[in-house]
Amino acid sequence: MFFIQGEEGFDGWSRGALPIFVGMEQLTVQIIQAEDHKEVVLRLLKQLNQEMSNALISDRFDEMIQMPNYLCFGLFEGGQLIGISSGWTTVRSYCGKQLEVDNVVIDSALQSGGRGKFFMAEIRKWCIENGYEAIGLNSYVQNSRSHKFYLNDGFKILGFHFEQGVGDVGDM
Repeated sequence: MFFIQGEEGFDGWSRGALPIFVGMEQLTVQIIQAEDHKEVVLRLLKQLNQEMSNALISDRFDEMIQMPNYLCFGLFEGGQLIGISSGWTTVRSYCGKQLEVDNVVIDSALQSGGRGKFFMAEIRKWCIENGYEAIGLNSYVQNSRSHKFYLNDGFKILGFHFEQGVGDVGDM
């Protein structure tokens, strides 16, 4: 189960967190106000985007959190934020209401211990409880570890994501 941090938030929905144990550690998933955890979130985003400057990651983070359809899921272990996933609500003709997860990362020092599987399962439960029909995501082409993870978690490759920068804004 999820809970919204702070007061009643997203759609007035609030629930208690459900703990799970991996070894001796307690895991919970929460929808967080990412700006309240900015230092940790930026460190995790840097793990995904090692070639990108810290300043650019920070600038894009500041812009992202202002978007009206932005959510940030946080994975906590023993009270410490160890993983994040952005979530974007979209409606697609091919699948209906979809949560597009983005920037999914578990601290690299803690990967391969079942935490990612738990995190995605909790996000999936939240989607079901909130009327979503699908979860979508993009994964960097060179990130073969994530491809294996998502395929083992039941995701299917539906196509290619093409990107084209416009003008001289940012670095892709």
